[in-house]
Amino acid sequence: MTSANAIAREASVHLQTYARQPITLVSGKGCWVTDDAGKEYLDLVAGIAVDVLGHAHPAIADAVARQAATLVQVSNLYYTVPQLELAEALVARSPFDRVFFTNSGTEANEAALKLARRHGRARGAHEVVSLVGSFHGRTFGSLAATGQPKYQEPFAPLPPGFRHVAPNDIDGLTDAVTPETCAVLLEPIMGEGGVHPLTDEFLAAARDACDRVGALLILDEVQTGVGRTGTFFAFESGPVVPDAVTLAKGLAGGIPIGALLVRESAAAFQVGDHGTTLGGNPLSCAAALATLRVVDSDNLMDNAVRRGAQLTDGLAPLLNDGLLREIRGRGLMIGLETASPIARAVVAAARDDHGLLVNATGDSTLRLVPPLTISEREVGLAVERLGGALAAVAAP
Repeated sequence: MTSANAIAREASVHLQTYARQPITLVSGKGCWVTDDAGKEYLDLVAGIAVDVLGHAHPAIADAVARQAATLVQVSNLYYTVPQLELAEALVARSPFDRVFFTNSGTEANEAALKLARRHGRARGAHEVVSLVGSFHGRTFGSLAATGQPKYQEPFAPLPPGFRHVAPNDIDGLTDAVTPETCAVLLEPIMGEGGVHPLTDEFLAAARDACDRVGALLILDEVQTGVGRTGTFFAFESGPVVPDAVTLAKGLAGGIPIGALLVRESAAAFQVGDHGTTLGGNPLSCAAALATLRVVDSDNLMDNAVRRGAQLTDGLAPLLNDGLLREIRGRGLMIGLETASPIARAVVAAARDDHGLLVNATGDSTLRLVPPLTISEREVGLAVERLGGALAAVAAP
């Protein structure tokens, strides 16, 4: 199948909700993917921060094959060993006491929002405070929490009870949190909003504001979690411990899963309050357990720190060259602010002319979220290829 054929066939059968790039990917290995014409690309998108072990990692392939031959799905009417083991593994490596599994990040955030409403119900608290520019998902509750009108306006009116304040605006946050607030929901590093880290001071102020009124501090680590920033949770390098955290994306290395982790003091759900048919199924949980083992055994969090530093150091000369205005992020979650609104053109040039896949989150922002397995050599190639694409697009 050619890409042209795939594009035509997709247009006739799929709802046109995606602005897809004009290539058809058919295989991958490590940090590389191959299209239907046999062209290889160095992948710095990794399924949008999902493929933490890279493509076709044998540990995930083996875990999925073994589990698929044993037990795939029985619902949450029954106990299963992979789900129990994954919950134990997440609790053991975190300050949280209980876990609820979902199929995706937006579902994990929906669960968190419902938990916050349940927790605040006794005192009449129902409002959620989140940030302008944030992204928490596309289902109605998480969409209402998302602070980006472009995603919200086509579906108005959205559920009420959500307030948005500017990132790192401590006074604005403090004023927005009232006795009617049941939760403050934050991304430690705003991913879809352009890879903007929150300051330690702002996170500490959020913790204080929540404690003042009895609200929950919930951190959305759907993109930052599972070692991407150099620690398993991004919040571990900061000053606060949240009451709850959401995970998804990289948790099972590419197999769909999400999770809400909660401290005992915030575990307000009762039997029947929430549920899911497929969440925490044995197949996804087996893949997640395999992913966690490799993240630890291969020291991938340390690699995220080292390779992230190599990436930022390697790209730093582009600041002096006037091609980039800012480099921000942590570990292997890096945002590049281009000096002019050329980010989307750079994506195309990197793909077509340099065999490099990168992602634009706006007209002037590139996001780099490669597999945590990326090597020193591959980072060197990425710097060279991305520099070439930027220079070519910016040339008069």
